[in-house]
Amino acid sequence: MKIVSLVGSPRGTKGNTAALLKIVLAGAASRGAETEIIAIRGREVKPCRACNTCHQKGVCPQKDGFNAIKEKALAADGLVLASPNYIFHVSAQLKAFLDRCCGLVHCQAFQGKYGAAVVTSGGGEDEPIADYLQHFLATTGAVPVGAVWARMGEISGQDFPEPIRSKAFALGEKLVQAWKSRETAPRFEREAAQFRERMRSLILRRKEEWPYEYEYWKKYRGLK
Repeated sequence: MKIVSLVGSPRGTKGNTAALLKIVLAGAASRGAETEIIAIRGREVKPCRACNTCHQKGVCPQKDGFNAIKEKALAADGLVLASPNYIFHVSAQLKAFLDRCCGLVHCQAFQGKYGAAVVTSGGGEDEPIADYLQHFLATTGAVPVGAVWARMGEISGQDFPEPIRSKAFALGEKLVQAWKSRETAPRFEREAAQFRERMRSLILRRKEEWPYEYEYWKKYRGLK
């Protein structure tokens, strides 16, 4: 299993979020997974310009790192999204990437992949952000298997307490096991199915405006 993880933090692979993420990836590696961390610090991915080119041609015209990162994510079996909690949401760095995934959402392009979420904060309120990241995964067609978070204001440096370390390591193990056994995610199944139908209807309505996505759905999703 190949797992690509995206950490949206100006501190890159040296911050608290990456430190917690590395424990998750250690758990995955212990079950045989190959892992890679891609840091999105701010310059790699620009904000979406709402040009609609991704819907029309399947590629973003902006000259930055997005398309290369997207291709790595598409080639992977698993995707871990990691972000610090910045004012009760994901970081601007990661949000820029997620916003640029509009075409991937429309195409349900991560179907068959498995994912997880990692969040850190100073003082808490992390679960809604973890849920948001898992919801994003579900809307792209992936199967979310869980999340882990930590309040760094209660931790000395990056010395995560054993309960958090154990949960993070187990999350990595679970990600690999879920992929191997092709598990489902009952918590997200209903909303994922509803969103998939929503996208199918949307593509049918916009087939003249969005030829790439219409052809994608015909080829990979059995749209008639």
